[in-house]
Amino acid sequence: MKPIALLILVSLLTSFHLQAASNQPNVIIIYTDDQGTVDLGCYGTSDIHTPHIDSLAERGVRFRQMYSPSAICSASRAGLLTGRFPARAGVPGNVSSEEGVPGMPTEEVTIAELMKGAGYKTGHIGKWHLGYTPETMPNAQGFDYSWGHMGGCIDNYSHFFYWKGPNRHDLWRNGEHIHEDGFFFQDSMAREINGFITRNRDKPFFVYWALNSPHYPLQGTAKWRDYYKALPSPRSKYNAFVSTLDEKIGEMLTHLDRTGLTDNTLIIFQSDHGHSTEERTFFGGGSAGIYRGAKGCLFEGGIRVPSIITLPGVIPENQVRDQMVTGVDWFPTLAEFCGIELPGHHIDGKSIKKVILSKKAISPHETFYWQLGSGKAPEWVVREDAWKLHGNPRDRSNKAPITEDDQLFLANLEMDPTEMANLASQYPEVVKRLSDLQSEYWKSIEKTLNSEK
Repeated sequence: MKPIALLILVSLLTSFHLQAASNQPNVIIIYTDDQGTVDLGCYGTSDIHTPHIDSLAERGVRFRQMYSPSAICSASRAGLLTGRFPARAGVPGNVSSEEGVPGMPTEEVTIAELMKGAGYKTGHIGKWHLGYTPETMPNAQGFDYSWGHMGGCIDNYSHFFYWKGPNRHDLWRNGEHIHEDGFFFQDSMAREINGFITRNRDKPFFVYWALNSPHYPLQGTAKWRDYYKALPSPRSKYNAFVSTLDEKIGEMLTHLDRTGLTDNTLIIFQSDHGHSTEERTFFGGGSAGIYRGAKGCLFEGGIRVPSIITLPGVIPENQVRDQMVTGVDWFPTLAEFCGIELPGHHIDGKSIKKVILSKKAISPHETFYWQLGSGKAPEWVVREDAWKLHGNPRDRSNKAPITEDDQLFLANLEMDPTEMANLASQYPEVVKRLSDLQSEYWKSIEKTLNSEK
């Protein structure tokens, strides 16, 4: 081949390679922990400073009716990473935070495995809480690189498990136990995600950044604790931790800009579920606004979460979507945006790309199902349009008592978005229809669990 022809061919191949690369965006999922439904400036909260996350909303699409896969940590993460109802993925509730105890079944296919199979470099930074054996830790679940804690929560300075004894240290890099005593975990996460971006800047990458904030312990920096000192506790402590995590996200966004990757990076920001009202978080601090419920229950305050997506030049800027969408939808949505074929097994999520690109698109879900826990009386919800039927409900926000007459609790979010009144006795035909639908959902899940054993 003549030199000039070879030069033209190389130029064409290079152009084709760059074009192909531009069609495969980098992907970063930012998953916060125990962040309340409305606890961002862009969601209308006036007493909390979150400029960096708010900037994502200005550059992308913000959802007003995004639902987490579950109202508890492990189950929500299983739903996100597999695109399946957490119960179908084998994680209806929290898994153990004890080393040596497995979690999500290894047969489940994660987003990381999907992306890795398509040529992406994959990274996990932060919290895992989906298994504590070599087979169920991140490196065996599709992640090329993993750094963070395997259990549900840690102290941000000692990195010891923060719940109950025996005292145990929980910090890992690629399956190896490491120590960074005294280093602030929020700073270390920013270091780790920026390092992963730098190392993989010349190839498509996927990062699952699972922050442990604002989950207890509420350890915001001194700067932000002073900023909110006039607020009552525990709101002051909670806000300080939210602004701390926002600052760390800002450091990552600045690094993306400096490396020239912002324009080809799809970013999803979302909370794993609602705010905590547990004793360890001083019985509150976060807010669900008008909504009833909190972490650990399936009222709106437990599962309606802040959520944003951005990809410059592809996703519209500064827009809001009111269609009902869910956290299990991210699996097929990312596959569509990245041009990756979905695996052949049952996936409960549906691509919401059309919803993201157009406010006129309809929700892909006519109905949806949540189940929290297992055994004889798990909490469950079936949603159909504006109707929500709760089975065995709990209200972790304690806005109103749950009585014996409320074991089937019917709400209509158009009539009453606060879910304070049980409409079951007024609409028995709706209760019957949704109860039958719940049975169908559970039979489908049982069939999957039995066939995949």
